Parts: sequence; C-alpha cells; structure tokens
Amino acid sequence: MTSEVPPETPTEPPAKTPTSTSAVTSAGAPAETPADTPSGASAGALAETPADTPSGASAGGSAAPSPVPSSDAHERERRHAQRAEGWSIVWMLVALLVWGWFAFLMLADYGPEYDGRPVCRGPLVGPLSEGRRCEDAWRAWPALLGVLALATLTTVTAAATTVYARVLTRLAHRDRPSVPLSEGPGAPSRG
Repeated sequence: MTSEVPPETPTEPPAKTPTSTSAVTSAGAPAETPADTPSGASAGALAETPADTPSGASAGGSAAPSPVPSSDAHERERRHAQRAEGWSIVWMLVALLVWGWFAFLMLADYGPEYDGRPVCRGPLVGPLSEGRRCEDAWRAWPALLGVLALATLTTVTAAATTVYARVLTRLAHRDRPSVPLSEGPGAPSRG
C-alpha cells in the first residue's frame, strides 16, 4: 500500500500591518509589529530582521567590541608610558655618569705629586708616561676601552628607551578627541 503525499504548497505569512509604535530589535533594526499580536507572542518574536545583516552579526545582540579602549585600559597605557619615560631618564643619567667617568680617566692627571702637580698626565692630555709610578689599572687602554664600551652601551639603551617611551606616550594619547580647526583665514574652506 502506497500512500501518496500531497505536494506542498507554499504558504504565505500572514499580512502584517505597521502601527504607530515600532519596536527595535537587539541588532538595532526597526521591527514591524502587527496590529493584532497573538496572545503569548512577544513583539520581538515577530520582529523582522533585515536581509542585509552582515554575516557574523547575530540578531541575538552580541555587539562588536568598540575600537575605543575603556578608561581602565587607557589609564593603564598612560601609566605604562610614564613608567617607560622614567626609565628613559634613569638610563640617560647612567649614560652621562659613565661618559663623565670616561672623560675623567682620559683627561685628568694622576699619580704622585711633584711640585704641587701630579706627575702622570691623562692619556689624551699629554705624552704617555712610561714610568712605574704612572702604572694605573684604570688608565691602561684595555680598561679605557671597556669603559668606552660601557658608555656606548648605556647610551644606546637610553636612546632606545626614550624612543619606546615616546611611542607609548603617543599611543596613550591617540584616542583623545580631536580639536576642530578654527574658522580662521588659514582654515580650509568647507564648500
């Protein structure tokens, strides 16, 4: 015994008549509410969602994250920028101290005094003193080159930290509202 299934006929949804009040769906699109809503059905259940809703956006209402960071994240970025700026100042001071130490070792006279003046001259000031009295571990060229390398390293670190602090400061202030141009003689025309 074979049973024949009647062909399905397309059914049309009931006609909806807009009223003076319209509901808004959670996706932000206006919803049409029929004049005679069946009992037990809410107006949101009968709401029509627009056909051009972007894929990935649900009518359920999960909103996309806003590009503007919250005030807590903005405050955290600002504190991080201030901390980096403080470290850049510290590294600059360390670099200046090491360069000062290097300059002192290269320029200052040292050793035992004879007639009110030190006997040994600094490596950049006068001729090299070859006596045993002028032997100083800090005035030897390997030690001087080591201090020079340390001065260079601290200078590069100070420069890199300063650039990093400037970038963080700019990023922390990127979301501030922009000030509109004044309507003065140098302002661009709007027409």
